[in-house]
Amino acid sequence: MEPKKAADFDQELLDLFDGYVHGDIDRRGFLEGAARFAAGGLTAAMLLEALSPRFAEAQQVPEDDKRVAAKSIHYDSPQGTGKVRGYLVRSADAKDEKLPGVIVVHENRGLNPHIEDVARRLALEGFMALAPDALTPLGGYPGSEDEARALFQKLDQEKSRQDFVAAVGVLRARPDGTGKVGVVGFCYGGGIAGMLATRVPDLDASVSFYGGQPKAEDVPSIKAPLLIHFAENDERVNAGWPAYEAALKANGKAYEAHVYPGTQHGFNNDTTPRYDPEAAKLAWSRTLAFFKKNLG
Repeated sequence: MEPKKAADFDQELLDLFDGYVHGDIDRRGFLEGAARFAAGGLTAAMLLEALSPRFAEAQQVPEDDKRVAAKSIHYDSPQGTGKVRGYLVRSADAKDEKLPGVIVVHENRGLNPHIEDVARRLALEGFMALAPDALTPLGGYPGSEDEARALFQKLDQEKSRQDFVAAVGVLRARPDGTGKVGVVGFCYGGGIAGMLATRVPDLDASVSFYGGQPKAEDVPSIKAPLLIHFAENDERVNAGWPAYEAALKANGKAYEAHVYPGTQHGFNNDTTPRYDPEAAKLAWSRTLAFFKKNLG
């Protein structure tokens, strides 16, 4: 099936897919709901395939790109339950240079090829990127989005949050880093980016793409400047923004928020039809400028 754009799909179908991606309905529920949108030779299963990621086609920086130096590292989980795997990437040209760090936090499917690609993109912009895999305790990203989504439901979320907090310290302590560390996260990772701002007092910058918001009572703990990206058509996430913004204002926190007109949840993810090239380009340029301002 040829790649499609979000505009090629009914909004109700996109909302149904969003519910499936985030565990509100299972695969059977999606297929049953999508059946009424199947027409012109398309089946519900074909619609699911059309909406699902195409990693290889969207890759911007290949895994074997000679411009980057990438490797897996493992760091101690704070619970003493073993090691957490992380994907660490630097520019190959910055051999002896100390670089500012960015934690890259995946969506609710673990460290898939798309997020590794995002880490490589950051490396080419002069950052040392570390992308932890929350699924490490369950064997790591399994290679299938459906399997990864199912595994994600089995995680102890508080332990996962602590593993991401630990990742900041790991990156900050590296001798090939400047000690400055920011975070960028997408969907589930956007929520983690907000959480880290409340739990890591010396975090230097936090960027959230369409992620859930911290509780209002946690906002006073935030020290890092925030950059927050929202999709216009994302009621599930956007519903929590008014209360969060009110808390940010009441506590005098430094933040910048943008809503991208006409976009869907996941608009920065160029592996799916929900990708919006213009909005993604603008949001990414704002993200890079924000990191360069706050991380150096």
